[in-house]
Amino acid sequence: MSADEERDGVRLTNLDQPLFEGADATKRDLVDYLDAVAGRLVPQLAGRPLSVIRVLRGQKPFMQKNVPKYTPSWVRTVKVWAETSRREVSYALCDDRRTLLWFANQRAVEYHPPLLRADAPHRPTHLVIDIDPPGAAAFGAAVRAAHLVRRALDGSGLAGAVKTSGAKGVHVFVPLDGAAVAEDVAAATRALGARAERLDPGLATTAFIREDRGGKVFLDSTRAGGATVAAAYSPRIRPGAPVSFPVAWDDLDGVSPADFTIRNALGVLGDRDPWAELMPAPQALPADLVEEGHTIPIARVQAMHEGKRRAKARRDAG
Repeated sequence: MSADEERDGVRLTNLDQPLFEGADATKRDLVDYLDAVAGRLVPQLAGRPLSVIRVLRGQKPFMQKNVPKYTPSWVRTVKVWAETSRREVSYALCDDRRTLLWFANQRAVEYHPPLLRADAPHRPTHLVIDIDPPGAAAFGAAVRAAHLVRRALDGSGLAGAVKTSGAKGVHVFVPLDGAAVAEDVAAATRALGARAERLDPGLATTAFIREDRGGKVFLDSTRAGGATVAAAYSPRIRPGAPVSFPVAWDDLDGVSPADFTIRNALGVLGDRDPWAELMPAPQALPADLVEEGHTIPIARVQAMHEGKRRAKARRDAG
């Protein structure tokens, strides 16, 4: 079998190379997997300014936002103003199988689309709670926290779908009807996290500063607006090359992130697209959830001010 081949007009090279240390997979395994799930992955990426994490031989993984100069002319791109770096970033739009194969040949392992589309940058399509346990061995705690989020959703008149992150936690996605602006979606996300935390404050916390979490599961409610989240079916640069995988709520207690990898996920999937099947219909945000959220400080801003206050306190004490 040749280490080079062509698919859909994309030249694929060095397919026999190891993917990354600990992956137990080759570049061919990555290409074959992404090609097989293209029909399920591309719809999540299409029309969204895409960030990917690439891993080149002998280098540490790195996130790529700006497309490289050698990007083919047929790859659609969109320019987005980056406030932090004060410049325009040219993002790829992975709208088809050909573009996905090109990314795969660039050794792009992880696919992180934002929660909004390029043609509607102020109207997020989903509300997301990222559930982050205190350690890789605490996935069971993340699952219990996910059930808290589900209860908070039920109590708010909303429904969501859940997937493993492919790393150590869980993502809960709530599809939106597109009526709410980014600031209101961010507020609703904060309120939902707070409501879930109140259900079991001994298990879960919304504390943004790590040292304030006390070993609890972090309900990250900051994934809003232009924030990105690993797509369902995206591989992750982790030992064994796991993938982020959709799970029915009733099955969540019986899985672990390592159960789904680029080597076995296709066998579990068959011809199905469980992420599309399990995703509820788009919903409107309840006014009371948005209103409550606007009374909750923005975590990153609050953490920045608190960090400065603590640093000053340490200087004064010293």
